[in-house]
Amino acid sequence: MPIYFRNAPVREPFIYDSIGNHWLQDATSRPNGYPFYHYLQTESGCGRITIQGKSYLLHEQEGVLIAPSIRHSYLAQTPEWYTCFCTFSGTVEGSISKILNNRPILFTTKEQCRNIRALLQDAIQLFEHPPVNIPALSVNCYQVLLQFADVPDGQKLLSDPLYLRYVAPVIEEIETCYSLPLTVAQLSRQVFVTPQYLSRLFQRFLGCSVYEYLMTCRINRAKELLLTAPRMEVQEIAAQTGFSDPSHFIAMFRKNTGRTPLEFRKIK
Repeated sequence: MPIYFRNAPVREPFIYDSIGNHWLQDATSRPNGYPFYHYLQTESGCGRITIQGKSYLLHEQEGVLIAPSIRHSYLAQTPEWYTCFCTFSGTVEGSISKILNNRPILFTTKEQCRNIRALLQDAIQLFEHPPVNIPALSVNCYQVLLQFADVPDGQKLLSDPLYLRYVAPVIEEIETCYSLPLTVAQLSRQVFVTPQYLSRLFQRFLGCSVYEYLMTCRINRAKELLLTAPRMEVQEIAAQTGFSDPSHFIAMFRKNTGRTPLEFRKIK
């Protein structure tokens, strides 16, 4: 049951924070989600994964990718439930949402599961033969992320007229202007709907509210700055990611990641 953790500073655009396979999966509960994008796939047996109150069964060759800070839990449904998994980091970790068409949860097809499992096995072999070829590992990580970019639900999402008319423009505004003092009321006015209706659309298409999406975007950008600008003060990072109050930034960062900004920077 191998599991490997990144033990060097992040210098690559994409890299695994952790990776493993043939793992006897035990019960897991994460009420505040996980700090990184992470993927779980059943190798054998069956497990139940509950995401934001909704339950799904993961049979053999079925997997799910979950965005940071999404509440979830796992529970085996068979005597033995073996999984493979990985978590994603990198200097441009915040761009992963764009690769995934801004979907917080993605279920993979059997063909994608086969491809991902083969790529994860190749990555684990790199870990098993030190010194680890970090550039090759980064390329492998990117190849896995590209598997998720082809998930059919993502294409269906991009063809929905309500998503294109109301949600997509707001996402673009958030991704472009996250450092500004945006509010849900202001964003809803830009697409000529009420804040309540816009939040219902975000919940329908993305599984989160407008505010939660904005906060996740800001936290992801803060992670990038913490990783790539080690001398930048926390107060400056807060200001550059849309937080006028450093104390509020620290509190929201801890709520979303389980660590303070300095703790997050230190483990890198």
